[in-house]
Amino acid sequence: RSDAHLAATGERPKVFIAALGPAAAHTARASFAVNLFGAGGIEAVHRPVSVDAATAGEALTASGASVACLCSSDALYAEQTAEVAGALKSAGAAQVFLAGRPGEYADVDSYVFAGCDTVAVLTSVLDRMGVA
Repeated sequence: RSDAHLAATGERPKVFIAALGPAAAHTARASFAVNLFGAGGIEAVHRPVSVDAATAGEALTASGASVACLCSSDALYAEQTAEVAGALKSAGAAQVFLAGRPGEYADVDSYVFAGCDTVAVLTSVLDRMGVA
């Protein structure tokens, strides 16, 4: 599906990696998310390297992605997820993922984690992106 999208549009579908905090806090989950979405042909945009509630929306828009994935430590998720996920939704994110086990976070639609149904996640996100 991603290859057909690339042929039709000149670009792969994209996911914005919304990494929270320093590299030590987000690298493991960001790497996991990049590889998971990459398996479905979805290009991960990880610029800037780290975002917060004030910068996430603008970074999403600049990425050209319609989907975002929050990546960080459990401690930073507890502190920042609600505000950053809300900023991403306000900026037009059609879907916000969180890399980690499911929890109760406002404005987070789905979770990606070791053991999740990767095929279902990728099929669902490509459907939501309108990738035929």
